[in-house]
Amino acid sequence: MQDVQQEFRTWSFEALSQHFKRAADFICQRVVNREEVVEQAFCALLTGEHLLLQSRTGVGKSLLAEQIFAMFSGARVFRVQASKEQQPDTYFGALDIEELKHGRIVHNIEGSLVDCEFAFIDEIFDANDFTLRALLSVLNERRLMRGVQDVPAKLHTVIAATNYLRVSEITEAILDRFLYKAVILPDKEPYIQYKIAQQFLLHGGKPAQPPERIPFELLKYVHRIVTGQEPERTVRIAPELLYFANLVIRYYEVLRNRALREQYRGATPPLDYYISPRTQAKSINLLRAIAVLHGRDEVSVDDVGKLYFIFATVGLPEEVELFRKAYSSVLASLHAANGFEQLRLLLEFQSLLDQLKQDKSLFFKPLTALNTSPLRRTFLEWLRETFGGADHTVEQNKRILEHFLRDFVPACEEVRELKQALERELAALLRNFQ
Repeated sequence: MQDVQQEFRTWSFEALSQHFKRAADFICQRVVNREEVVEQAFCALLTGEHLLLQSRTGVGKSLLAEQIFAMFSGARVFRVQASKEQQPDTYFGALDIEELKHGRIVHNIEGSLVDCEFAFIDEIFDANDFTLRALLSVLNERRLMRGVQDVPAKLHTVIAATNYLRVSEITEAILDRFLYKAVILPDKEPYIQYKIAQQFLLHGGKPAQPPERIPFELLKYVHRIVTGQEPERTVRIAPELLYFANLVIRYYEVLRNRALREQYRGATPPLDYYISPRTQAKSINLLRAIAVLHGRDEVSVDDVGKLYFIFATVGLPEEVELFRKAYSSVLASLHAANGFEQLRLLLEFQSLLDQLKQDKSLFFKPLTALNTSPLRRTFLEWLRETFGGADHTVEQNKRILEHFLRDFVPACEEVRELKQALERELAALLRNFQ
């Protein structure tokens, strides 16, 4: 196992991505007209998250899930058709009778959801709320915690399917565990129907045997890269791109809530659209996953445009289009005014403030000597050009920092907002230093 992992470390990002590209292409040949959902599913796999598929009956949710899992070797798949009569032991294994005699709830987990790497749960919302509540810790924390039993789950990714959504406190919690969601609409175009019929004639509605399968160990290795657990293999996200992504996410949240108010004719909706800090943080992993799927070790501006994979429901045009509007609007604002360069400069300045907060002794040194700072060029060049050989007393360093922000002219509203935040941060830093 260790030798296999070592071999993967010698592969380029392009070589790593080719395995997943070929697998996705094969699935798209077998499951017709589902390219977007397949890409979303591979992002779920690489980030180690779960995917919920919703559609009417007979649209191919089960086939899609089974074909995705068929692309991997060395991983077991737990399958279950949910129903209202089921109890948690359907998912976690039968109760140990001897332990139960002593009043302890212990499941025999062999072959259960806890013991498998993948799972397909069909008609998940047919399960009763008691069982769904029991699933929460396994889906989120990857642990079975029931009674005295607390064991880690091997579970990597669950694909669940449903024909409908039902709303309750528990189903909302379940939905929160499925970071990726898609609605699959029936295909009525004659040519698409013809291609579906061709595949049915070839495979009889069953998953096709792929010419090659991805070792599960490779998926785990790439998952560690995507989630920042491989120090020697990193996917870089430039600070200004990360800030740009957060601007897009915030504007999308505004647009979704505006659309909700319009839907309720100006009245306050019963629930607003809310993006939790946890979900927003997980978008970083999605950005890295998209870069890796394209064979790159650095996130691009275009990758941010794919964040709708987790913030919108793929297959619902109104949600996807709102995200694209948020993305294109913020992008146009920054491009028109050289905003990305200004963001980069201000974020470099912010990294200097972080250094000064962590080590106050730096105030007693010339700022031009901070060669370990990411500000190696732009800010330090401005400093030398503006102040030349001025002394480097504490008071002089304070004046330099204040002068930099005072002279900085934002080119757009997004940059102005960041400048104002840094002015507040600098003022707090200088107050604490006194």
